Amino acid sequence: MAADLDALTQKVAAFRDARDWAQFHSLRNLIVSLNLEAGELLELTQWKSDAEVADLPNELHAREALEDECADVLLYLLLIADRAGIDLEAATLAKLAKNEAKYPVGRFKGSRRKYDAAE
Repeated sequence: MAADLDALTQKVAAFRDARDWAQFHSLRNLIVSLNLEAGELLELTQWKSDAEVADLPNELHAREALEDECADVLLYLLLIADRAGIDLEAATLAKLAKNEAKYPVGRFKGSRRKYDAAE
């Protein structure tokens, strides 16, 4: 998977570099942009019922919007990780290990409570 993320990051960086946009991509600006795009993803759910949101992938135009916003979020995440020198695969695996320690199956299966909440 790392090779796939690396190849995707290289394509995103090539797109950026062809337009000379790296000058605008400070770490702060990238983090702000990621959050703006996440807000656009969230906007797709505004004023919709849970059933309508669940149906987004089944509606042609809604699915395209969902795909576009997910892609925008990923694009900025890849640029943030690249700028900060983060190996996303390694970071994700490390975070999963931390979460496994915080949320053992025996105590948290089917529970939505946070690891530090009283049982």
